Amino acid sequence: MGWGSVSDSFCNIARSLSVVGDRWTLLIMREISLRNRRFEEIQAQTGMSSHLLATRLKRLEEDKIIERHVYSARPLRHEYFATPKGKDLDAVMLALRNWDLRWGGSDGKGAAAVDITDKRTGKVVDGTWHNPAGETFSFSNTNSVMSEAWKAEREANAAAFYAAKQRSVPRAKKTTATKSKKTSTKSAPTKSSSVKRSTAKTITSKVSVRKKAAKAHSKAA
Repeated sequence: MGWGSVSDSFCNIARSLSVVGDRWTLLIMREISLRNRRFEEIQAQTGMSSHLLATRLKRLEEDKIIERHVYSARPLRHEYFATPKGKDLDAVMLALRNWDLRWGGSDGKGAAAVDITDKRTGKVVDGTWHNPAGETFSFSNTNSVMSEAWKAEREANAAAFYAAKQRSVPRAKKTTATKSKKTSTKSAPTKSSSVKRSTAKTITSKVSVRKKAAKAHSKAA
């Protein structure tokens, strides 16, 4: 499945990833949540190129995740703010933070870059995510029933993938055989070519003999 068609999937995870699956998206939202709302501020903290950042900001605005507010008329400059739809991604970023605190990400450290406490309770938000039952959430602890629509989509994706794979194998073999045949034909001289070269060599030799005889006769005279 190509990324262009992910947004049309019946899978909610795939549809969400079609909007926020790019790592730069959540880094931009992280900066906005930290009140770094201007283009240069976001660029400085993410390391993105100007073109890449401009492209991502435009996409986020089109998806109604952020909105622009003018803070300078001359020259024209904007600040970027999260919409209610964008603010809902705070929970996604919190989940990623908590996952790293619990498992240490790629380096095994898992140290908190920002200490977070609940305003209402004063409780520290750590790396353990609790559901109402007090257990760490896992899909393994749930029963799942796939919808008929998504099941059909997955079966169609698998069928198309394996069909394309089978079609590519004969084509590859045929191409290899054709190249081998062309190489063989080019490297092996034909019988007619050998005869032509032999004839030309004989004619050249006879002409040379005649020239020498004519030269000797001229000197004798």
